[in-house]
Amino acid sequence: MRQIDIEGVKKYLTEELKNEIERRGFKRGVVGVSGGLDSAVAVTLLSLSVGRENTVGVILPYNGMGEEELKDAVAIIKNLGVKSYRIDIQPMVDDYFKNFPDADKKRRGNKMARERMSILYDISALENALVIGTGNKTEYNLGYFTLFGDGACAINPIGNLYKTEVRQLASCIGVPDKIIKKVPTAGLWKGQTDEGELGYEYNEIDNLLYHIIELKHSRKKLLDVGFEEKFVDDITGRIKNTEFKRILPLIITIPEQVKHVHKYQ
Repeated sequence: MRQIDIEGVKKYLTEELKNEIERRGFKRGVVGVSGGLDSAVAVTLLSLSVGRENTVGVILPYNGMGEEELKDAVAIIKNLGVKSYRIDIQPMVDDYFKNFPDADKKRRGNKMARERMSILYDISALENALVIGTGNKTEYNLGYFTLFGDGACAINPIGNLYKTEVRQLASCIGVPDKIIKKVPTAGLWKGQTDEGELGYEYNEIDNLLYHIIELKHSRKKLLDVGFEEKFVDDITGRIKNTEFKRILPLIITIPEQVKHVHKYQ
């Protein structure tokens, strides 16, 4: 992995984010703030881009969200001085799962992610602001996101940065070291961590993804340059198995001869 030009990336992203928000007819943005690195970087970029007066941070805790994460989310928003909301999603999620008491952690986690996004879009309407995404390039390529949950947004300023690159950028825009160094988690259930679910550390994954995506190495080449076979197969398998998440919803086009009855004289 190469080091990014931090100052250049910061300047480009803040300018482009402002331009894209305005191009869509808006001046403001709203971000879900979890207390983690990605959302901290996204909300900070938004504030730098359109100003803190045009930035809204939303904290959406569930009972399983640790006190530390909650404190970090509050601290991020307080440090930026932006308008914020705090809404507990537990009543809505728990009420739904009264219908499915045996639902597993994955279903519950996906429901929580979609509940959060539903609220973000409602607040975006209230605040006349666009929803700004917080997903990174690593998560996107691994399919490590919830469709129409944390994967939903109008504009994503960090979606072209790998997780390790987001961490590099964070140090340049004033994100506290505590946030940069903390263990990544989606906060979907107690004890959940990203790297625990993925099975590998982000720096390992990002290095492999860089060789696959940017350098376009074949499987043979990946093995030749020293990546372990199981690691390669695990990651490429995950990419393949989650491809459906990266395909836009399809509108089936109806041929003219099928759609309309043609009468000939």
